[in-house]
Amino acid sequence: MSTPSEILNTYWGHQAFRPLQEEIIQSVLSGHDTLALLPTGGGKSICFQVPTMLKEGICLVVSPLIALMKDQVENLKAKGIAATTIYSGMSKREIDIKLDNCVFGKIKFLYLSPERLLSDLVKTRISYMNVCLIAIDEAHCVSQWGYDFRPPYLQIAKLRDLLPNVPLIALTATATNKVREDLVDKLAMRSPSVYVKSFARHNLSYVVYNLDDKLSKLLSVAQSLKGSGLVYVRNRRETVELANFLLRNQISADYYHAGLESTIRFAKQENWKKNRTRIMVATNAFGMGIDKPDVRFVVHMDLPESLEAYYQEAGRAGRDEKKAYAVLLCNNADIDYLNLKFDQNFPSIEEIKVLYQHLGNFFQLAYGAGKDLNMEFDIAAFCKQYQLSVPKTLASFKFLERDELISLSESTYHPSRLMFLLKYQDVYEFQVKHFQYDHFIKTILRSYGGALFEDYLKISESDLAQRCGLPYQQVVKFLIELDKMGVLSYLPQSDQPRIQFLSPRLDKNHLSIDQKFLNFRKEVFKSQIDAVIGYTRANRCRSTQLLSYFNEKNADKCGICDYCLKEKRIEYQQNYWDNIEYSIVTALQGNSLDLQQLLKAINTAGQQDKLDMIRQLLDAGKIKSDGHKYYL
Repeated sequence: MSTPSEILNTYWGHQAFRPLQEEIIQSVLSGHDTLALLPTGGGKSICFQVPTMLKEGICLVVSPLIALMKDQVENLKAKGIAATTIYSGMSKREIDIKLDNCVFGKIKFLYLSPERLLSDLVKTRISYMNVCLIAIDEAHCVSQWGYDFRPPYLQIAKLRDLLPNVPLIALTATATNKVREDLVDKLAMRSPSVYVKSFARHNLSYVVYNLDDKLSKLLSVAQSLKGSGLVYVRNRRETVELANFLLRNQISADYYHAGLESTIRFAKQENWKKNRTRIMVATNAFGMGIDKPDVRFVVHMDLPESLEAYYQEAGRAGRDEKKAYAVLLCNNADIDYLNLKFDQNFPSIEEIKVLYQHLGNFFQLAYGAGKDLNMEFDIAAFCKQYQLSVPKTLASFKFLERDELISLSESTYHPSRLMFLLKYQDVYEFQVKHFQYDHFIKTILRSYGGALFEDYLKISESDLAQRCGLPYQQVVKFLIELDKMGVLSYLPQSDQPRIQFLSPRLDKNHLSIDQKFLNFRKEVFKSQIDAVIGYTRANRCRSTQLLSYFNEKNADKCGICDYCLKEKRIEYQQNYWDNIEYSIVTALQGNSLDLQQLLKAINTAGQQDKLDMIRQLLDAGKIKSDGHKYYL
C-alpha cells in the first residue's frame, strides 16, 4: 500500500508536501468532508489528486473553467493517470462514450463543468460509478457572496443525494467568513474539517499607482524589474495591443486569451513558463492551474471587480518565496468604469423578461417547446439583431440561469473531433465498396490509430489535407459525407459558447424573476467594488488591508508595500533631522563654539543641512549666538 508521500514523489516528483497539504489529504482519506483555503500557488489540486490515487474508484471534480479542466486533464495524462473531462459543447454521443469509460474503464478523474450536472444523462450515469471523492474546485463560486457566483454551482448539492456516503472536499484561494459559511451550507457539508492557511505573502510587495499615463508606467516597471512578468487587461483586444506595445519597445512579450486555439494557447503558455517569452499580457482566463514559481511581477492595467479576484491574480507572483511585486495601475476613469459595470450587471426585471422573449424568438422556439435543446450561441449576433448591450445581456443570463431556465457555457475553443462508428472489419468492407474514400480512410487510420474506434480524438483537417494531398475543403467534404453515411462521427471545431434550454419556453407574462435576489446581488457587487476602491485610497499597509478583508485581523505591517516604504522614508527623514538637532545640542552642552567648531562637531549630515538646522534652532530660541559664538 502506497503512502501519500510515495504517491507525491512517484507522480509529481516532489519530496515533501507544502504547508497544510498533508493534513488536508489525511482528512480526505479519513472520509471527512473537508474545506481547504489555500492561497494562490498553495497546491490545491494535490489535496484531492493524491488521496484519489490511494483510493479505489473515481474522483468527480467540478470546476468552473473549461480551459482549466482541459489543462488539468492533460497534465494528469502526461503523468500516466487516466483522466477525462465533460463540458458544454460536446455531442450527446461523445458524452455517452466518456461516461461509459468512467463506469467500466479505469478513469481516475472525471472533470465536469457545473452546467453538466444539470443533465439527466450525467446524473444517471454517475449513480453507476464507483465514486470515491467529490472535489469542488474554486468553491467560492458556490456562494452567493462569492466574487464569481455561478448559479449552476447550486446544483452540486444534489450530488450529495445521489452519493450520500461519498466525502466532499471544497477548495478555494479566496473566501471571506461569509463565503465560507455560505458554501458549507450550499454544499450540504457534514461537520467539515476546515483548513485555512494565512493569506499573508511576506515576499510580495503590493504597489498602487494612481496615474493617467499607464503605458509609460508599465514600460518603467518592465524595464526596472528583471525576470518574468504577467500583465492583466480587461479584454482580448487589449492583450494584442499591449503585447505589441511592449514588443515595439524591445521587451519580449506575447498575448493570451481563451479564444485562441488550444494548441496555440499551450505553445504560448510553454514559451512563457520556460522563459522564452518574458512577459505575458492576458485576460483573467490566464493563470489558473499554471504553476510558474519565478514570476517577479504581476501588473493590473485596470481596477479588478473584487479584492478576491485581485488577490488571486496578484498572488501568481513570487511563488518561489523570493521578492516579487504586485502592481495596480488605476485612475478616476477606472472608478467610473466600475460604476458603469455595476449598472450593466443589474438589468431591470422587465429587461430580463424582454431578453428572454428575444432568446426564444432568436431560436424560433414555440411556447412550451425547447426543453433540453442545446446549441451554439453567437452572443454578438444575438445582441446585434435585438440592439442589446453585451454586458447587460450576459448579466441577464445569470438571473435566467439561477431560475434554471437556461444554462450558458463559457466561450472557449473546441477542436475538431472524430470517432469511427463502425467496427474495424465493417470499415474495411466499406472501403472495398466505396473506393473513392479508401485512401482517405487509410490516411485517417495511419494518422490517429485504432483509438478512433473507442473514443473521440482531436484531429486537424489541415494536417489530414497535407497527408492526403487533398485540398482542405475536400477533406471537410469527405468527413461530412462519411458522417452522414454513418461511418464516423465528425464534430467540427468551434469557438462559440453553447446555450441549453433547461425548461420549455415560457410566455413573458408567466416568467417570474426574483427581485429580492437581484437586490441581494446588487448589494454584494457594490460592497466588492467599494472594497476595491477603498484598497486604492486607504492610507495603510496594503497587505494588512487585504488580510483584514479576508478576516485576518491585527496582522503586522508587511514593511515592503508602497505605503510601508513611504512611511519608512518619512520616518527616516524625521530621524535624520532629529539626529542633527541632537548633535548640535550635545556639542553645546557646557560649551560655546564658533560656527566652524560647531560644524566640525556634527558628523551626522552634510554641510548645508547642518547650517539649515542651526538657523532653525536659532529661530526657535533653542540655541543662542552673540555674533561670534553659539551656546545654549
